[in-house]
Amino acid sequence: MTERLRWGILATGWISHLFTSDLKANGFDVRAVGSRSQEAADAFAAEFGIPNAHASYEALVADPEVDVIYVGTPHPMHAANARLALEAGKHVLVEKSFTVNAREAREIAELAASEGLLVLEAMWTRYLPHMARIREIIEAGTLGDVRSLIADHTQKLPDDPAHRINALELGGGALLDLGIYPISFAWDLFGPPTTVQSTATYKTTGADAQVAVVLGYDGGRIATTVSASDLKGPNVATVLGTEARIEIDAVWYSPTSFRVIAHDGTVLETYESEVVGRGMHFQAEAVERHVAAGTLAGDLLTIDESVAIMGTLDTIREQIGLRYPGE
Repeated sequence: MTERLRWGILATGWISHLFTSDLKANGFDVRAVGSRSQEAADAFAAEFGIPNAHASYEALVADPEVDVIYVGTPHPMHAANARLALEAGKHVLVEKSFTVNAREAREIAELAASEGLLVLEAMWTRYLPHMARIREIIEAGTLGDVRSLIADHTQKLPDDPAHRINALELGGGALLDLGIYPISFAWDLFGPPTTVQSTATYKTTGADAQVAVVLGYDGGRIATTVSASDLKGPNVATVLGTEARIEIDAVWYSPTSFRVIAHDGTVLETYESEVVGRGMHFQAEAVERHVAAGTLAGDLLTIDESVAIMGTLDTIREQIGLRYPGE
């Protein structure tokens, strides 16, 4: 293995472009890309200066110059693609949401453990500097007792029934694509919820258009989240404590600013993000750190937590009546 891990990019869609752009801008070794066609792989490789371009995912994971695979396919393909990479002896970073359901997530986690390999969910927001600072502020007791989170992830995305966000066979819908962000944030703050209450509206394709979720916790803590693929909202978040609050500006789940405000209106701290690119490389740094240290379950977002979060998403889907083909 080289001093840095050698990355392979599995799939050449929009999210893979964003991730690879951040890797290249921050000095990572992107060694190969795999697509379902040689033409797409060649175009992606040319765009990012990647030496190895493969016409299949099987060829990518078999590349001896690759140590870790980033899976950037739609949700229903995550489990199969992660399994392919793990069985080829590669560490894996899987785009969120980790899988379609908790059963798939558990199977992938167990396979990685049996193979002695790292598999993590690419919930990149967890690793951003402003989120790290927010955790420090909370741990210092500046907010007092943290009691509530309010967060939305609402976008006006294409209405085309064939678009991925609207196609059930591609795992489309607001919850897995957008709602995972505030729900993962709630898990980060409060851990596993004791109660889940959900409601949703749907598009004509059967994909969920809007999902509102209230998560309850011991001690009376509450997280309120809204996700939508047909409406663009403020995309802000507020963490409320007994002594102060944190107001996170748009877009709260990407590099942004926030303020810590006491109950009397005094601004206790203002934070401005200074990040090269979108900040998706911080999760890649975590992957390389865990592999080097042998901490193959992760720490900031462990694989067990990702599995458990999928369980919360399963509960929400059960409450709103959302099932995907093949389940």
